[in-house]
Amino acid sequence: MCGLLGFVSKDRQAKARADDITEAMHLLRHRGPDETTSWVDDDVVLAFQRLSIIDLDLSHQPLAYPGEDGEDRYRIIFNGEIYNYLELRERLSREFGAQFNTRGDTEVIVAAYRYLGEECVSALRGMFAFLIWDQQERRAFGARDHFGIKPLYVASDATGTYLGSEKKSLLALLDPARVADVDHRSLQHYLTLQYVP
Repeated sequence: MCGLLGFVSKDRQAKARADDITEAMHLLRHRGPDETTSWVDDDVVLAFQRLSIIDLDLSHQPLAYPGEDGEDRYRIIFNGEIYNYLELRERLSREFGAQFNTRGDTEVIVAAYRYLGEECVSALRGMFAFLIWDQQERRAFGARDHFGIKPLYVASDATGTYLGSEKKSLLALLDPARVADVDHRSLQHYLTLQYVP
């Protein structure tokens, strides 16, 4: 179990939130004792708490993957396991000439995003939550598995959008005065009817 936390700034002020993101990562330390890392630019902060399982030496996150020009274009933070990553890796190599520097599933996800776009999610079999930053397009793409085995919580405020493995890390970053209370009536409807009328 790993932990991820990302912030996408609305006004190119992500660096101003970097220390707050680092502090909030302490709330995810129990999700992985092996490594705490982050990557920051004007638009985004990607932070990761790692529990090493596959490719212990090379699959450090946030992991960079090149674009067409060979320069690092994409960054990914990922929690989970992709069961068909070897088959998908072979397909991407065969159909698109994709090249890989690691033996892990993280790089396969970001390569699938490069070559398949958002449809990459349909090709993934497993339990996962990830956030990819496309530095050229200045665009974030996040997804989780269809059953929500690996959660991906999302919250927004006036400064930007936060994504994380646990709600408590997001709540630590939001202004407490602006966090909405739970509407217990709506919650009751949702738990009973699986929708809110």
